[in-house]
Amino acid sequence: MKKYYVLLLLFGLAMLWSAINPRNYINLFGESLPAIIGMVILVKTFQNFRFTFFTYCIILISCIFIFIGAHYSYARVPLFNDIRDYLGQTRNNFDRLGHLIQGIIPVLLTREVLIRKQLITKYQWISFLSFCICLTSTAFYELVEALACWISGLELDIFMGTQGDPWDSQSDMMSAAVGGLITVFLFRKMHDRLIEKEFPGTFYHFCESGLKTDPTAGQIE
Repeated sequence: MKKYYVLLLLFGLAMLWSAINPRNYINLFGESLPAIIGMVILVKTFQNFRFTFFTYCIILISCIFIFIGAHYSYARVPLFNDIRDYLGQTRNNFDRLGHLIQGIIPVLLTREVLIRKQLITKYQWISFLSFCICLTSTAFYELVEALACWISGLELDIFMGTQGDPWDSQSDMMSAAVGGLITVFLFRKMHDRLIEKEFPGTFYHFCESGLKTDPTAGQIE
């Protein structure tokens, strides 16, 4: 259990750091709120459904990105300003990297729920449905951000960090989609192995469905 408390400690430290002299407190609150709500939900559901430690680590990384963006605003993260200037880019691309990582999380969460709850009997459908959830969640997030700006009266460029790009939301969704695809095609077998390692016997019902599987390795054909 200690390793989970370490993750919570790191989350708290990152949140505390972001709240010290941020660029804009309204932006800080709006950008940090989803991460805080998500963490509360994960803590509340931990006893009933614990995800793999790997998934929690990826979630923490994503939350740290959110806190950094909330502190500086996504369009003004200093390191990515330097990268922009060095590469001759026209915008700060910190938000693109953040959305790519955020695209990984829905796939990991959905795969674990579908696999461990045995909600889908056909293994081949699991990654496809997980990717669909990834696309749906990132599109919903962009709509919520736009709605929040409209209700609060904030300019889109300030709160959403569009940096004058009329296709910013679409580009953010594309970044998340790339993150989801990377997870599905490159990390799927590794994720299966981690699930089987932490929750032995998880893939047994796929064997009964006639699929070839090596539960120890977590590889499914």
